[in-house]
Amino acid sequence: MAGSAASDEIARGLAERAAEAGLDAVVCLSPENVAYAAGFVVPSQPLMRWRHAAHIVTADAREAMVCVDMEESTVRAARPDLEVRVWAEFTGDPMGALAGLLRDLGLADGTVGIELGYLSVTDHGALTRALPGTALRAADDLIAQARQIKTPRERELLTRLSRISDQAIGDSLRAVRAGDTEMDIAAALTRSVYEQGAQQFKLMIVATGERSQLPNVGPTARVLKPGDVCRVEIFSVLDGYQAGVCRTAVVGDPPPEAERIYRNLVRCKYLVRESIRPGAVARDVYATFLAEFEQLGMPPIGFVGHGIGVNLHERPYLGPYGEETLRAGMVLGMEPLVYRSGHGFGMQIKDMVAVEDDGCRLLSDVTDTDELFRIEA
Repeated sequence: MAGSAASDEIARGLAERAAEAGLDAVVCLSPENVAYAAGFVVPSQPLMRWRHAAHIVTADAREAMVCVDMEESTVRAARPDLEVRVWAEFTGDPMGALAGLLRDLGLADGTVGIELGYLSVTDHGALTRALPGTALRAADDLIAQARQIKTPRERELLTRLSRISDQAIGDSLRAVRAGDTEMDIAAALTRSVYEQGAQQFKLMIVATGERSQLPNVGPTARVLKPGDVCRVEIFSVLDGYQAGVCRTAVVGDPPPEAERIYRNLVRCKYLVRESIRPGAVARDVYATFLAEFEQLGMPPIGFVGHGIGVNLHERPYLGPYGEETLRAGMVLGMEPLVYRSGHGFGMQIKDMVAVEDDGCRLLSDVTDTDELFRIEA
């Protein structure tokens, strides 16, 4: 994904949206949107907020970047085609560097869209003082809308990541048995993710037994016991993009009610997949899920799917308030689940799907989810 070839289409799309919105340029500031627009992650930007980076695309599709001196060599190696303005950490002024670059691009008296939702009050003040003639407008929604429709390269990357996550979960569940721990699952999970070529991972969930009711918890030293329900989820990452998959397993024989609940989630899975198609309204997909899930008499999740890409969650949300219409080119995480079953365990099936002209394509197609995954007791 990294490099100008991968980001050209995205930059052109942002330039077109800027022109349509009456903007002379769009500036991405958050680590997620810099990675989206530039085609690569500035490594320390997500870790240290003060290490500001910025990607600029003008309405006539010129690109430029700002970065801290620590990351200059990385940025220039990834995008040798771009003008790069560097600011010195500790002594430099990142907003001053950004303002200078915008002036040099001829935008001193222009209208610039920028991530006002990310920019701090202090940095906003510094930038407006450095650019008194520039009108800064919120571009957060413009960028979010652009990200909904994935380019072919993005879809290819998310497909690869979906299969990495799916394969890694299968590998980890096959590697353990009763008497092993959640940490053993995590060790096998991360090993597989890296062996398959992911650069890193986010939000690893390993929740077994009574902990399977907890939404977003990591692994502990808890020992697997016969009858345990196990929820395992991981988001594998490449070039800032991520794909999350979740599988539910049971150690030996399932506890009472587990098979009945899981069969309902499998039916929900198929109903949701059949409902995801171009032209479908997000809330209608959720209503289809809810009609089946409510037969369990258990508290439903507030959404059954969401967009995904450089963020774990992106628009649209397949929930009761989702008014957006699904379009070909979207990639979604789809996750029928129950946390509070009332039986001491939670269950989940999470898959990655792509909205295509003729419907919905499953991306996480490695493990079979029609039956509970069995771990040796």
